[in-house]
Amino acid sequence: MADAEKAQKGRGFQDAMDTEERQRGDYESLPQESSGSGPARSVEGWVLFATGIHEEAQEEDIHDAFSEFGEVKNIHLNLDRRTGYVKGYAVVEFTNKEEAKAAIDALNGTELLTQVIHVDWAFMNGPKRGRK
Repeated sequence: MADAEKAQKGRGFQDAMDTEERQRGDYESLPQESSGSGPARSVEGWVLFATGIHEEAQEEDIHDAFSEFGEVKNIHLNLDRRTGYVKGYAVVEFTNKEEAKAAIDALNGTELLTQVIHVDWAFMNGPKRGRK
């Protein structure tokens, strides 16, 4: 029994290759539609960032405004813990890029619940840089 290897369990005993791969940063990435700068697709869809949202806005108000341009997949309103009011921004997710672009074009600079909102892409591809 003394000659038999003991099974090692717990953190720190996994395959060293896994650690090297993780530290090297070899991660899966989404396929790029274009090589230039512009909006970037997230894993779930096309995400817009809307600022200037009224503090008493409800998810339904945001949904009504954005759903005129296509199917809204998800809406997130971040609330202030202390006051319980909206922090002033919303994240809106569309499935279709054209619908998201139409929402940006139509809603950016418009008024929603007495406040002017600004809408743009949440994720952007920057210009390609060469390696040094």
